[in-house]
Amino acid sequence: MPPFTSETAAQKVRMAENAWNSRDPDIVTAAYTDDSLWRNRSEFLQGHDQIHAFLTAKWQREREYRLIKELWACAGSRIAVRFAYEWQNESGLWDRSYGNENWEFAADGRMARRIASINDLPISPAERLFHWPQGPRPVDHPSLTDLGL
Repeated sequence: MPPFTSETAAQKVRMAENAWNSRDPDIVTAAYTDDSLWRNRSEFLQGHDQIHAFLTAKWQREREYRLIKELWACAGSRIAVRFAYEWQNESGLWDRSYGNENWEFAADGRMARRIASINDLPISPAERLFHWPQGPRPVDHPSLTDLGL
């Protein structure tokens, strides 16, 4: 719950990572306020219905999705995160998507605003770094910093 310390912000980031790695729009959408505002790349969303529809389409398109998030900074009710995720498209080709997110939280701990900037990089199967089974990243798996990303 806000205000965040470095420790509680890092916990919040890992909780968000685990939720997104579930690839379950119901779980992820519940972490946002009913009227949450998003900018995801060039898309602008508001509220649970739009967020849920966006996530459903995303994970139909982005197969074998695996994500790592890392705390960048925090102050009060805001957290800045950097992330990378790997995914396979319908043609079987792989991408690693890199990005930054700015989060703002309501007093109840749900996210009220998410601003995400994301870039995609095609990678070969041999360049993949995220190999854990679908679901949460294992505790002993390297972080983005450990992987040099």
